[in-house]
Amino acid sequence: MTDTNKIIAEKVLAAVGGKDNVTNATHCMTRLRLNLKDTSIPNKDEIGAIPGVLAVVESGGQYQVVIGQNVAKVYPEFVSLANLAVEKQIHENLDRPKEKLTLKSIGSNILNYMAGSMTPLIPAMMAAAMFRTIQVILGPDLLNWISAKSDTYVLFDALYNAFFYFMPIFIGFSAAKKLGASQVLGLFAGAMLVVPSLVALDGQSFSIYGFLPTKMHNYAQTVLPVILSVWVMSYIERLFKKVIPDVLSTIFVPFLTIAMLVPISFVILAPLGGYIGDLIGTGLIAFHNIGGFIAIAVVAALWEFLVMSGMHQVLIVFGLTAMLETGADHFVLTAGGIATWAAFGMALGAFLKLKDKSEKSLAFGYFVSGIVGGVTEPVLYGVGLRYKQPFIALVIGGFLGGLYAGITEVGTYIMGATNFLALLGYVGGGTTNTVNGCISVAIAFIVTAVLTYVIGFPAKKEKKG
Repeated sequence: MTDTNKIIAEKVLAAVGGKDNVTNATHCMTRLRLNLKDTSIPNKDEIGAIPGVLAVVESGGQYQVVIGQNVAKVYPEFVSLANLAVEKQIHENLDRPKEKLTLKSIGSNILNYMAGSMTPLIPAMMAAAMFRTIQVILGPDLLNWISAKSDTYVLFDALYNAFFYFMPIFIGFSAAKKLGASQVLGLFAGAMLVVPSLVALDGQSFSIYGFLPTKMHNYAQTVLPVILSVWVMSYIERLFKKVIPDVLSTIFVPFLTIAMLVPISFVILAPLGGYIGDLIGTGLIAFHNIGGFIAIAVVAALWEFLVMSGMHQVLIVFGLTAMLETGADHFVLTAGGIATWAAFGMALGAFLKLKDKSEKSLAFGYFVSGIVGGVTEPVLYGVGLRYKQPFIALVIGGFLGGLYAGITEVGTYIMGATNFLALLGYVGGGTTNTVNGCISVAIAFIVTAVLTYVIGFPAKKEKKG
C-alpha cells in the first residue's frame, strides 16, 4: 500500500531544495515549519500543487508548509528523509505578534477559550443527544413504543445524562488541555462540582475548611463554574510548579493546587454564575414590566447564550410561576421556545452552507438532535462557538421571532417538550394563539437559517470546514 505521508514528505523536500537546503524542521498542529539556507530556491506554486499541501507561508524567518491535521504523520517521514533530529511539536501561533489588550481581544480570547474547551466534546455531546433523540422517538411523546418506565427508556435517559449531567467533568479536562494545565487536575476541578454529597446540599449553607462560609449549589449541567475554576487553577498550578522543588512536586503540586482552588471555586467562582444569572434574570424581568413585547424579543435573542452559561434557570422559575398562577406564560417560556427554533435554524443553515462532508454531516446531526431530540447544545458549541458569526444570525432570528410573538401576545400553555412537539404548547390558547405561535417560530427558524447560510461563515472558515 502506498504511504501517502512519505510521498508528501518526499515531494516537499525535493521542492524546497533537498536535504542540503534544510537546516531545521519542526511542526505545529497544522504546519511543517522549515528553516532553509536559501529561501529563493522553493517555488510556492509548485509546493502548493503537491497533493496533501494546503498552502505555503513565509513567516518569522521560516518556510511554513500548511498540511493540516496530518502534519504529525508527515513530519517524521520528512526529518527521516532529511537526516534531521525529531523535535517537539511547537505552538501553532508561535509566529504571531503579541496582541494589544483591548476589549475586542479580551472578548475574542474568552470566546476562543470557551470554544477550545467545548469543541473537543462534540462527539460525546452528539452521542448523548442521539440517545435522547431515540428516546423521544420511541417514547410516549411520539411513537409510544416504549413506556417511560421501561428499561430501554431509563437506559437512554441515563446515557444522555452520562454526558450532560457530568458535563463539568468533561469540560474540566478539555479546558485544562486548552490552557496547557494538568488535564487530570482539570477532571478533578470539574468532578468536585458534581460530587453527590455536595449536590445534595443545594441551597444550604456550608463551611469550607471550617471557616469560609458559602452556600452550596447544584452545578450539574453547568458550564461557567468549571470554565472559571480551571482558568484560575492553571495559574495556581503554574505557581506551585515554580516554587516547589522537583523532588516534591509529584505529591505537593497537585495537592496544593486543588487545596487552594477549593475555597476559590466554591466561595467565589462557582456561585458567580448563579449571581450573574440572578442579576440578569431580575433585570430582564424588570425590563419586561417596562418594555413589554420588546422584552420578549430581547430574551428570545439572548436565550441560548443564557443556556450555554447555565444562567437561564432563574428565568425558567419566573416562567413556571407565571404559568402556575395564570395558566400561561407570555414572556420567558415563549421567548425560550422561539430561541430554540432559531437554534434549529442555525443548524439547518450550517448544513446547507458547509462544503466539507464531515462538517456537513455533523451539522445535520445537530439539526436532528435539536428538532427531534430537543437538544441544542451541540449546534451552539459545534457551529456557534466554532465559527462565531452564526451567533449573529441566531440573535437576529430569535429577536424577530420574539418580536412577532410579543406583538401578537403569544402565550405558552404547556411546558414539556423542547423539540418540534413544543408547538403543542400554544394549543391551549386557541386557534389564534396557535397560528401566531407557529408563525413566530417559523420566523425565527427561517430567518436564522437564511442568515446563517448568507453571513455565518467567513471564506477561510468555510474552506477549513
